[in-house]
Amino acid sequence: MKRTPMMLQLALILFCIMAIPTAVLTWYSGAQIIENSEAAIGESTLAGLNANRQLNENALANLAQDTSRLAATNVFDRIRSFGTYDEINAGYNNVSRALAVTKELLNLNRRVDGVYSSYFYLNDSDYVISTDKGVSKLERYEPVGWTTDALAGQRGISGVWVPRKLNSGVNVVSYVYPLNRLSSTTRGLIVVNMRESQIGKYLHATEIGDSNYLLLDPGGKVISFNDKSLLLSDGFALPFLSELLNQDSSEGYAFRELNGKRMVYAWSRSALSGWWNVSWSSMDELMAKSRDMQGNIILLTGAIILLGTVMAVFLATWLSRPLRQLVRTIRLKSDLGVVNKNELAFLDMAFRRMQEEEESLFRLLQEREKDTRSLAVHRLLRGEIPPRITEVFPEACYRIAVVSIDQYRRYAGNTNVETRSYHRYLLGTKYEGLFPEGILARSVYHNDGCIVIVLNFAPDEHERSGVLIHQALETIRDQSLTLLGHSVTIGVSDLADAPEMIAQRLFEAMELIKQRMINGAGSITYWQEKEAKSRKYIDSESSERRILNFLDAGNLDGIFKELQSIRSQISREENISYDNIMFIYHQLMGATIKHLRENHIGTGRMIMGKGNIYTVLAAMDTLDELEEYLHELFREIVQSLDRSTRDTNHGERIIQYLRDNYRKEIVFEDMAKEISISYSYMRKIVYEQTGKSMIDLLNQLRIEQAKELLLDTDLTIKQIAAEVGYYNVQSFNRFFRKYEGMPPSSYKLAKSKSS
Repeated sequence: MKRTPMMLQLALILFCIMAIPTAVLTWYSGAQIIENSEAAIGESTLAGLNANRQLNENALANLAQDTSRLAATNVFDRIRSFGTYDEINAGYNNVSRALAVTKELLNLNRRVDGVYSSYFYLNDSDYVISTDKGVSKLERYEPVGWTTDALAGQRGISGVWVPRKLNSGVNVVSYVYPLNRLSSTTRGLIVVNMRESQIGKYLHATEIGDSNYLLLDPGGKVISFNDKSLLLSDGFALPFLSELLNQDSSEGYAFRELNGKRMVYAWSRSALSGWWNVSWSSMDELMAKSRDMQGNIILLTGAIILLGTVMAVFLATWLSRPLRQLVRTIRLKSDLGVVNKNELAFLDMAFRRMQEEEESLFRLLQEREKDTRSLAVHRLLRGEIPPRITEVFPEACYRIAVVSIDQYRRYAGNTNVETRSYHRYLLGTKYEGLFPEGILARSVYHNDGCIVIVLNFAPDEHERSGVLIHQALETIRDQSLTLLGHSVTIGVSDLADAPEMIAQRLFEAMELIKQRMINGAGSITYWQEKEAKSRKYIDSESSERRILNFLDAGNLDGIFKELQSIRSQISREENISYDNIMFIYHQLMGATIKHLRENHIGTGRMIMGKGNIYTVLAAMDTLDELEEYLHELFREIVQSLDRSTRDTNHGERIIQYLRDNYRKEIVFEDMAKEISISYSYMRKIVYEQTGKSMIDLLNQLRIEQAKELLLDTDLTIKQIAAEVGYYNVQSFNRFFRKYEGMPPSSYKLAKSKSS
């Protein structure tokens, strides 16, 4: 390279500067395209769905507004007196008035794309005026009786939208608008039939490729869909729709596997009508487009590199000209004995001394840039004394504080690795800045959920430092709770007057963390020297025997009392060790498992199905958590042992409880506690004995009672709904229709006619 002309070297450098970043950028962008975020695709799909929904809602709203404006005119008042088809055809003036209505209806059709037809029906008349058949008798036109049920759900003075299929076979969404006293003195209704295919165009306006759109009413009926054979059917029967739309969120997106394809589903619910808008499309197609885009980027990159090569040669010639002139000038004025070398080698010989000094300075800066502080802290905690320790910790006295996140397994399960790493960085920075002047703090992450803070201060600050350290630790506890959403337990070691004692002080602080089993979460505990003989060892062998006897008798209350007795015994002992507590509960579980096996009772489903119980116990922070876990465990063991004889009795108690309390708002978890079984066990019993879920069983019981009240009393629908436990009529109507196939009013009318 020293013999290669500088111009060619510079051209090569410029080429590398341009080509390498371009190639890396191309690779990175291509990888990002291929690994396109599902969340980004989902957001885009949801945004397109909302845009289509808004387009459709605007069109329907415009049609509704035009209909209400037409109703406010006096055009219908002109035919108010014509109650029969013969009257309206009795003379030219009467027919002209009817044609004026037809003309207004035609104008209404033209204002919005996709209107199939519209008609006006005068209350109690025997004819309709429509845009498709003019003035027609009712028996020659489609029935209008369906409008009565449609208007039963009307709110206010606005009309209602009803999806249906005309006699002609055309699927439409009809807008039924009754004339009211505020707009007209005429009693009648306007029906405008919007083609379902036009709504489909609105819903599919921004969709690209092989995508599906779906519009459902609040009850799940299909209003509009690509597959016309499924119109007016139950949309919740389609794959994943019931699962997705029964969530709390009114809009969102999710990814599912359908027929071996990765699909993105998006849904959005209209706040005005309650209609569900759903779309789904293939992720594979989206990724195919991304791969095509990646190929185009590679081709474009190749062209850019080729053009960049030409530009690099041109720039190298232009940029190297001043330097080549400088070399020629130096060679003319001085002889450095450099021959057969290019310009850069010549300058290298001329400025060697400057370069050597620069390299020496660079090495010095590299040494200073090392993170000596963090390295020194970690070495101290391992019991090593790093060199130049006084540069990191200048004072003679030390304390170790360990900040441990309570319920760390739950915290780790609710946060990802990046979030936990960010929390560690943020907390470490905060901790070091919370201690007052005169107390130097250095923090490092130690192990699962533990941050170690090394405090360094002068001996004469010892008395004052205790109060200041405690105040800072209280602030650390409060700020950690705010940031993490979890409390922290803090253990503070004894004073150390030499760095060699740091490892021992770390052990003391970690031992204090274990004391939260007794002291509870969120405590700040300081190390106090205790004589070994002051630590009393306790055993719970007698309680174990009683618990096993109660287990054989199925006496769950007796087991709970013995568990409380063990906890009370532990709480009374001030100096009991963490290891002793773990031994007590581990020994209890071992004795329980052994007893069950000795009595030829399988423990696989009852106990081993919960994973490694000993690991679960060791991961718990407080006695409250231990006691709660053991209560649930022994409850499931007792229930499992007694299941064969008690299932039937429990089923009868559940049915009787529902019959006694169906008028009230029932919380199933509280119901299970009152019956003294777990909620999951109660659900299993109900399903095995009735084939129904808890909510279906309760609703069916309420509907049966409502049917009796409908036939035997004169109570209103609203009163009956409240009487059987429904606090709004809409819910009552929805569940009645679900189980009986018709609304309560229709049921009562049908039964009264048959009787």
